[in-house]
Amino acid sequence: MVKYFLGHSVLRSSWDQVFAAFWQRYPNPYSKHVLTEDIVHREVTPDQKLLSRRLLTKTNRMPRWAERLFPANVAHSVYILEDSIVDPQNQTMTTFTWNINHARLMEFGLARFKSNVTKSMKGFEYVLAKLQGEAPSKTLVETAKEKAKEKAKETALAATEKAKDLASKAATKKQQQQQFV
Repeated sequence: MVKYFLGHSVLRSSWDQVFAAFWQRYPNPYSKHVLTEDIVHREVTPDQKLLSRRLLTKTNRMPRWAERLFPANVAHSVYILEDSIVDPQNQTMTTFTWNINHARLMEFGLARFKSNVTKSMKGFEYVLAKLQGEAPSKTLVETAKEKAKEKAKETALAATEKAKDLASKAATKKQQQQQFV
């Protein structure tokens, strides 16, 4: 049984910028797991389409139960083939990617693959924004840090207010006790 995932993205940038960003998308803050990218084959067809085959090496941990079954080097390295067809006349780019060393085991990884596709697109948009001279959107880590900082401020403010309230109640109680003495 084979699983397929189809994704479709429309990027709101010029064709030239999208085309340039595609070939420069690694490294970026969303794809630190991409270790290498090598061009295996490239040709221009008679109808002026650019065909490329690239080999990517990535780190991608298997689930813990699977790590016990395989040697450490197998559990942490993933080889991906990427075929792309660039049609400059119609300004389209089609890519096909597949895992070549864990192909029989990938039934468990479809959810992770979908998550990685999302990160890949965020990384691609990051590189595209940089090429356009725009400030790239914040990384997931930066966003998480900001939210944590905001939450810490809210918690500190709430704690301060609670402490003031408790101190006020304690002072009132102390005054009441002194009045009875």
